[in-house]
Amino acid sequence: MAKFILKRLAFLPVVMLCVTMLLFAILQLLTPEMRASLYVKDPRQLAAVDQIIEKYGLRDPVYKQWGRWLSQVAHGDLGYSETAKMPVADAIRAFFPATLELTVLSFIPILLLGVFFGTLSAVYKDKWLDQTTRFVAITGYSLPSFVLGLLLLMVFYGKLQLFPPGRYSLDTDLLVHGESFRHVTGLLSLDCLLNGEFKAWLDVAKHLVLPAATLVYIDLALLLRITRSSMLEELGKDYIRTAKAKGLPGAVIVRKHALKNALIPVVTLSSLIFITLLGGVVITETVFDYPGIGRWGVVAAQQLDIAGVLGSTMLAAMLFVAANLVSDILYAVVDPRIRVG
Repeated sequence: MAKFILKRLAFLPVVMLCVTMLLFAILQLLTPEMRASLYVKDPRQLAAVDQIIEKYGLRDPVYKQWGRWLSQVAHGDLGYSETAKMPVADAIRAFFPATLELTVLSFIPILLLGVFFGTLSAVYKDKWLDQTTRFVAITGYSLPSFVLGLLLLMVFYGKLQLFPPGRYSLDTDLLVHGESFRHVTGLLSLDCLLNGEFKAWLDVAKHLVLPAATLVYIDLALLLRITRSSMLEELGKDYIRTAKAKGLPGAVIVRKHALKNALIPVVTLSSLIFITLLGGVVITETVFDYPGIGRWGVVAAQQLDIAGVLGSTMLAAMLFVAANLVSDILYAVVDPRIRVG
């Protein structure tokens, strides 16, 4: 296992190089003038555009531009994001904790509810519980996230004034940016508790409810379907019939025999859901005005913020490789028969 992990970690730089190489190739579709125009405030300053092109070598061959950028990254410089008005590394540190906070709050109920009700749905096939979970799965899988998000906003914010969009209110904004507030983890809800600011914690929690509820309902649907399908397949196999013939209790058969074997595709899907959430759920973050990494990446792409696009894409690629590594390790934990090498 250690050899396998080291091999995958060694493969990470190769993935990063391929991702950045592909991005640089795509960026060549933009003219040097288009790439330089982002840093010029007055469109009449054509001379400034030429100076930027000359300064950063935007007309150089793509391999030279790519090599310069890799050299900067090796020295810890990811460039300056004009859309975030800060260095890319600082922008990642500013936006990623918000996405991580939303991801953790959403993924835990997705995983627990998906496995629990997906299993029950298979065990009680065609009963009322199965019909209910199938309805949730079908509607969640079919409903666009922006439609659900807007509906939740209209009801719980527009009508009931309960859960506002954004990440926090003005009072909490002044508090968290004050000198006395200690940013320990970067997760605002947790930092509020560590600072003893329970009123601010409640405000942050209220802002998280609607985006988290949207993600849970949408992503829970697919996990329910996969868990149910995998469990139904396992419950119909010979070893389950043998266990029943031996007189084993139904709960033991489901928990200790069928569920373990059914979790293999669930582990795969769960890791993909987690990395999708962690990479930034653009539509949900946009609908709820939530300042996450995905929303920043899209804004950077829209405004031709090359440094921001490269930084956010590199982060997403690293997270994807890490999630696949964890997923492969979990295979061996769930099913000891699987050996990775």
